[in-house]
Amino acid sequence: MVARSALEWLMHLIKCHDRDLPELKKWDAYYEGEQPLSYMAPELLQELDERVRQVVVEWPRLVADSVEERLDIEGFRFGRQAEADEELWRIWQANDLDEESQKAHVDALVMGRSYVIVGANEDDANTPIVTVESPLEVYAEHDPRTRKVAAAVKRWTEEDENGKVEHATLYLPGVTVWWVKRDGDWVEDPDHGRDEHELDEVPVVPIVNRPRTKRPNGVSELKPIVPLSDAACKMATDMMVSGEFHAVPRRWAIGVDESDFQDEQGRKISALKRIIGRVWAIPKHKQEDGVEVGQFPEANLANFHETLKLLAMMVASLGGLPSRFLGHATDNPASADAIRSDESRLIKRAERRQRSYGGSWERVQRLVLKVRGDETADDAKSLETLWRDAATPTIAQKADAAVKLYTAKIVPLHQTREDLGYTQVQIERMEEEDEKVAENAFQRVMAGDLAALTGPKPPQEKQPEPEPVA
Repeated sequence: MVARSALEWLMHLIKCHDRDLPELKKWDAYYEGEQPLSYMAPELLQELDERVRQVVVEWPRLVADSVEERLDIEGFRFGRQAEADEELWRIWQANDLDEESQKAHVDALVMGRSYVIVGANEDDANTPIVTVESPLEVYAEHDPRTRKVAAAVKRWTEEDENGKVEHATLYLPGVTVWWVKRDGDWVEDPDHGRDEHELDEVPVVPIVNRPRTKRPNGVSELKPIVPLSDAACKMATDMMVSGEFHAVPRRWAIGVDESDFQDEQGRKISALKRIIGRVWAIPKHKQEDGVEVGQFPEANLANFHETLKLLAMMVASLGGLPSRFLGHATDNPASADAIRSDESRLIKRAERRQRSYGGSWERVQRLVLKVRGDETADDAKSLETLWRDAATPTIAQKADAAVKLYTAKIVPLHQTREDLGYTQVQIERMEEEDEKVAENAFQRVMAGDLAALTGPKPPQEKQPEPEPVA
């Protein structure tokens, strides 16, 4: 890496971030359904004016949300532990990361990446502050040799009595520097100064979607979907235009001019009313003036329906979605096996994200341990992220499989309860109840009640009375 001063790093990162911002804002607009209308001639847009609005088909949001809805973190576990670590989960809960992690996953899927920043907590040294950040505000550069974050910047704007003021925070190994823009120049913010945290790494962790060796910042999950979504929006908008002007039967008249179109009170009819044919009044007769009036047959909109259906099938193929998600396949799945088969690509896609995103969250937790000065931080390389099952098996199937594994003594009871989807709090409560039942049974045995140990005797079958001898 090139040796740079703090100011040089700041200017370099801001330049790189400005270069990426237009594309990031484009992906964000598509997810929010705020993209401009494509494939329509500017002349036609000008002619339609404000009479027709764009019909937005939000397939990009469907594709991103379908994966994100299967990404739920349930805890963190060290490699040699059988249970999730309670302290790491406490810190997770204290930072509201149950909800914030969902935002990080959505931003990563939509814009290719999101960020998590870890910092010290002045009010509670044992609970570091962990915040999820948008790529619209944060940019990080990687070391080409180690692939780790070499430097990162966060930018935001605040309002004061003088108007808008730009702020930035520069994150470097060993130090964090706050900056403010004054008279067009970046200067260190005197209200914050510097934080010499002495960490050997940058406390910023990217959560990257589909990273590649030459694309460390990831790729948006919407990239292959956007052209098809644009085409669907164009076709849906055209369908509405056709419904306005062609689905209603068009009328024609021979032997009249515009001045002849009047309502019952003799007022001139507007062009729009003439187009849609809501009012027709011509004070002339065919026999006297050669006037002839008729209408064309209404247009059939089935061609738009078929085109939208074809585009939906292509989106389902590229997005790994079941056809029923996009509405063009309305048949109910024949069985639970058919559901799993239909969702196999979507499940595998979610599992791939669990693996890559899980590695980022593990790095976040290692930083948490370092920030709080925990001696186990160096041993946290075996840390594991616990995810909820991305599949959608039925409760009966999960219970049957889990009980069979436990009965065969392949897995312990604790693991069985995890496989059934119970949270760590629920499992702990169950284990407390198990201990109470065992203790109660022990006390009864000590009191001489052997039935508490072996259980009550099964009721004996009543023997039939012998028939009397004649």
